Amino acid sequence: MAEIQPLRGWRYNATLSQNIDDYVSPLFDVVSARQREALYRNPLNSIHLSVPRGEDAAGEALRRLQEWQQASVLRQDELPGIYAYYQYFRLPGSAREYCRKGFMCHIRAYDWAEDVVLRHENTLPAAVNDRAELLARTEFQTSATHGLYRDDDFELERYLDEAIQTPLYQTEEDYQGARDVLAVIQDAAVIKRFQQVLAARQVILADGHHRYEGSLAYRQARQAAEPAATGQEGWNFHLMYLTNSAADDLRILPTHRLLLELPAGLSIEKLLARLAAYFLVMPKEDPYDLPELIAGKPWAFGLYLGEGQAYKLRLRPEVHAQLDWDTTPEVKALDLTVLHFFVLEKVLGIVGPDAQRQWPGVAYVRNFPECLQRVDHGEARAAFITSEVTMDEVERVCHSGAVMPPKSTFFYPKTIGGFLFSSIRADETQHPFMQEFMG
Repeated sequence: MAEIQPLRGWRYNATLSQNIDDYVSPLFDVVSARQREALYRNPLNSIHLSVPRGEDAAGEALRRLQEWQQASVLRQDELPGIYAYYQYFRLPGSAREYCRKGFMCHIRAYDWAEDVVLRHENTLPAAVNDRAELLARTEFQTSATHGLYRDDDFELERYLDEAIQTPLYQTEEDYQGARDVLAVIQDAAVIKRFQQVLAARQVILADGHHRYEGSLAYRQARQAAEPAATGQEGWNFHLMYLTNSAADDLRILPTHRLLLELPAGLSIEKLLARLAAYFLVMPKEDPYDLPELIAGKPWAFGLYLGEGQAYKLRLRPEVHAQLDWDTTPEVKALDLTVLHFFVLEKVLGIVGPDAQRQWPGVAYVRNFPECLQRVDHGEARAAFITSEVTMDEVERVCHSGAVMPPKSTFFYPKTIGGFLFSSIRADETQHPFMQEFMG
């Protein structure tokens, strides 16, 4: 199953690391335009490597990377290690502090067909090409993708807990309110135990599908150009943050659907009438009660139409058999599949997953109050409120070989860019320190 390797991480030097908050950045696909502009003003922020600007953006990232390495802005650890990465966070309305425990390492960039790393969503070719070009030019990875393995015995956590007692550095509070802590494990016997545990497991890709596919594309190009390669060159591997899917601190937040427009000729009255053909449509007094009203109920959604008009929708069980998309039973059972089929396709006439992915009339919003406010302000015609996908559903869909509707999962919190970098240059794995960990 999954082959993992330690790495000699590149990190901000000891002086800069004391203020690591100034140099980390959100992932390339979640950073807002406003955040980007603020981060670009810091000439040493990691965003210059992860989301470079300019006509030759990848070339600019390479130039800056070489400059930072020569000036010792970034320094490489002498010994290979597996890097413990803990994220402490709270959810809105809860006093509990969660701690998501995991570790960063290199994992072989497996093709999907090898059935070792499993995906749960499709990707956009343009975004994959962008990541692949950046990787090809720099041979440098600025942020780990997020993978899940399952270990009900929690064997590796005791090593991680021990390492995190002596952190390399930590953020005060990142852009999403989490506190991020980094430590390293360099004990060869412990590292080999991590390798043994993962060698018996598949990995579900939770977040970072485009970055992972960028690594796949680059690996395939290098293999084609170097047929005599051994398979142990650095470009065969990908930087991943691995967490245990059996842990209670793994949180998935819902992503709601905003209808920015309605198809021509479809009024709000007609929308409600069409919905009633598939759903029980129940008026509710307070729209802010909708998340609680649908929680734990299959195929249930909130609907907000503005001016206080709130409804609970519940699919009529007998109509579910009409869901005739060519996918697995595990996908058909999902709330979001029901929403996309019966609302987007049957009610709105946006037929099929491909058309829905490209339709500009829907927006994906995680913040529930923002959904209501945007409808009230006339920025959207309606908001469909959803419940979160469960980890059990993610695992069942991945093992079925299918993918979920777009924007089905939002694993929280996100990893951050710039906390740990890794190089995939060939000489990275030819270093004498690395040889004892090779398969």
